[in-house]
Amino acid sequence: MRSQFIRTWAVLALLALASGAWAQSSPATATRSIATLKKQAANGDAKAQFELGMDYDNGQGVSRDHAEATHWFRKAAEQGNATAQFNLGVAYEAGGQGVPQDYAEAVKWFRKAAEQGDAFNELMLGVVYHNGVDVPKDDAEAVKWWRKAAEQGNAPAQWHLGSAYDYGLGVPQDYTQAAFWYSKAAEKYHATAQYNLGELYRNGQGVPQDYAQAAYWYRKAAEQGLAGAQFLLGNAYDKGEGVPQDYAQAAIWYRKAAEQGFPEAQSILGICYSLGKGVPQDFAEAYFWLDIGAANQLPTGALESAKDARNMIASHLTPTDLSRVQERARKWFEDHSPKK
Repeated sequence: MRSQFIRTWAVLALLALASGAWAQSSPATATRSIATLKKQAANGDAKAQFELGMDYDNGQGVSRDHAEATHWFRKAAEQGNATAQFNLGVAYEAGGQGVPQDYAEAVKWFRKAAEQGDAFNELMLGVVYHNGVDVPKDDAEAVKWWRKAAEQGNAPAQWHLGSAYDYGLGVPQDYTQAAFWYSKAAEKYHATAQYNLGELYRNGQGVPQDYAQAAYWYRKAAEQGLAGAQFLLGNAYDKGEGVPQDYAQAAIWYRKAAEQGFPEAQSILGICYSLGKGVPQDFAEAYFWLDIGAANQLPTGALESAKDARNMIASHLTPTDLSRVQERARKWFEDHSPKK
């Protein structure tokens, strides 16, 4: 149940772009004309070069041209503009934007930006070293950069640093330090950190065991849509750990996780329907969720139990009802399969 590190730093870069980290600046045309900007950029103004690159990248006032954007990012990057350095690194990571794909060059530019004390780039460089992407894998070096970003208040870096202490990667395992850094990120609404902090409270690792605190942090993460936290919050209601026992609430949270494809939640929700526990007894619904859970990479023991329960429940259904629910499960998988 414990979450693991992000394994692909390219994904983190793409997420950064989606959240606006690529730009970190409004389009230049909001304050000056493209003609003026081009003149200033040609005269060596690093800020203008960066903004012109952004305008080409966004197609703002000029035709969109990623190669031209990269050209101007390079000009600004070579003058020390940290955001341009990051953007140039992303261009090399992705390739096809006026430069070939080249992880070594991407790392070089991420490092230049990180060495200026830019927290996001410190975070990124830590992920690069943790994953060993075109550099030797070095968790100690990763921790060094995450710590720099974490001390600036960067929540993803605080979560990464907490995870490093949690798993003993690049630092001696230290649950107290893990809890400290998870708390920092959790307070900034980092859902996975909230989930991890809940796990530490549940297990009494680095903090006194406290089921109420565990449920509190599971809820914080669950309300942000984290499926693992939704499942564990359901489990807390099911067992009455840190919250009053409430089978209806348990079923609500199991369903939320199940609908996101969380296999343990799918199977347990199926059992809830078979027993009428927190929900009306419904064998067709029970079969549906158990069938999906059994096909969704459950651990071996749980997989066999889910299959046995599903097959037993099938005896309560007519052939017509069984065929209908099997078709519904097939359609669910079709709708939830990765799109090609």
